[in-house]
Amino acid sequence: MRIVSLLPAATEICYALGLGDDVVGVSPECDHPPAARTKRIVSRSLLQYEGKSSGETSRMVGERLESAGALYQVDAQALRSTKPDLILTQGLCEVCAPTLGDVEDIARNLPRPPEIVSLDPHHLVDVLEDIERIGRACGIEARAETVADGLQQRIEHIARKAYSSAERPRTACLEWLDPLFVGGHWVPEMIALAGGVDAIGRPGEKSRRVSPEEVAAALPEVAVLMPCGFDLDRTRTEAPTVTGTSWWSHVPATRNHRVWLVDGSSYFNRPGPRLVDGLEILAHIVQPAIFPTPPAPTDAEPWVG
Repeated sequence: MRIVSLLPAATEICYALGLGDDVVGVSPECDHPPAARTKRIVSRSLLQYEGKSSGETSRMVGERLESAGALYQVDAQALRSTKPDLILTQGLCEVCAPTLGDVEDIARNLPRPPEIVSLDPHHLVDVLEDIERIGRACGIEARAETVADGLQQRIEHIARKAYSSAERPRTACLEWLDPLFVGGHWVPEMIALAGGVDAIGRPGEKSRRVSPEEVAAALPEVAVLMPCGFDLDRTRTEAPTVTGTSWWSHVPATRNHRVWLVDGSSYFNRPGPRLVDGLEILAHIVQPAIFPTPPAPTDAEPWVG
């Protein structure tokens, strides 16, 4: 089986299923595990984000979308050279990777058209089902079921322990900082499983833009900054975009010293196996008395203003 994965989450799933040797092509963002970086890159971003602030990045993306321009492009020649049997793509986010239609257009002209599997998860259960879908496509159903069951057991363990808490703090997860976006899709569900109440997000729906007034009015007792695509170092650099504003000082989470910065790219933004690691990180943030073990300092840290 020769697999091309055009999104990082699918690449992570392949490696979790023991299919790393079968992966022959990836996107530039496929960086986990490190072995994924050795694979042939078959797509590219049409915008250069390096060195750009959150606000600058937002403006670039907005202008491109308004002009109906693509954000990613599949390298047809590179894709053809990989001779794929299976292409993993997505329909979830036009900002994150090539979309299904773009991939189908190119795959149609390959000498031997591959199978195409498009992933479109909105909840944690969808992510587990995607693991099993990839397993079926690769003929390793039993192995995929074992991986998905192991992740489900970890989810249920967190949920059972968190359920014992009498207090469920109002929690806000910010997925972008300029402009402000609150986490959607699986993030509100993760908050609930970790023992909190999402103060502003909507389970299963897309991340959405909000105003500072909305965030402040939601009175979050816990706030987590998890900008999409940012690791912890980048999040720390960008945090003052929000934490340095006058309105932020009045948010209960700030006064309670319960603002956290996390590696959103690894543990919250990508719909792959490491969302469960993110849930375990979030459980400590939301319910530290029940989950006293802190996350690794490279994964999350309390914001110190």
